[in-house]
Amino acid sequence: MRRFFVDEILSTKGSVAIAGAEAKHIATVLRMGPGDRIVLLDKVGSRFLAVIKELRRHHVLVDLERPLPAPDPSPVRITLCQALLKSNPMDFLVEKTSELGVDRILPYIADRTVVRVDGEKAHGKVRHWQEIAQSAAKQSDRAMPAEIGPLHPFDEMLARLGKESALKILLWEQEGMRSLKDLLRSSSPAPGVLAMVGPEGGFTEREVKEAGENGFVPVSLGRRILRAETAAITLVAIIQYEWGDLSLR
Repeated sequence: MRRFFVDEILSTKGSVAIAGAEAKHIATVLRMGPGDRIVLLDKVGSRFLAVIKELRRHHVLVDLERPLPAPDPSPVRITLCQALLKSNPMDFLVEKTSELGVDRILPYIADRTVVRVDGEKAHGKVRHWQEIAQSAAKQSDRAMPAEIGPLHPFDEMLARLGKESALKILLWEQEGMRSLKDLLRSSSPAPGVLAMVGPEGGFTEREVKEAGENGFVPVSLGRRILRAETAAITLVAIIQYEWGDLSLR
């Protein structure tokens, strides 16, 4: 059954108006109409079976029928700290890691970041990624979309994360002793993982040093040199395989 998001479902009964891109998708793309049933979700995890009541010019009115159980959350909360990439790779990364169940994506500006954005353009990027995360949540039947944080410089991001209690991982292609697989299999499953991935040109020695001083453990994905977006997706998938919900048990 088709799933659609609203910001918040304030009541357990009555009518709810779906506006914006979601309403346009219902009315003009899918050509749904009165009597069609949908699953209505909000951004805090509520979900309801609903029936379309009326198509209006700027919104779709639906009646709530009954609440639905939300999917179980992943056993591990994954935060992906991702250096800003060029537009298409970054969009792809947000989509695929969201489908894999990452809880937060914190974009940041690294020393070797190629793309430079600030001000309103940065806010626009974050809004765009939030839309991608929302669409991915519908595709993968998540309880709620991944949270997309504001864009910060590397040092500010480290300061924000310094006091968080989690297994902190830095993916570094020059790490020659410790693999991600070995680290996960030698550690007790943690409720949270902070995973940091660099830009297209990789981390500088300064960044690796400062991250280590803030509790991040450098790990490798092995001998292959992966594109930044591929590395991030692979990292999230491995964590979910070892500790998370890529399992039926």
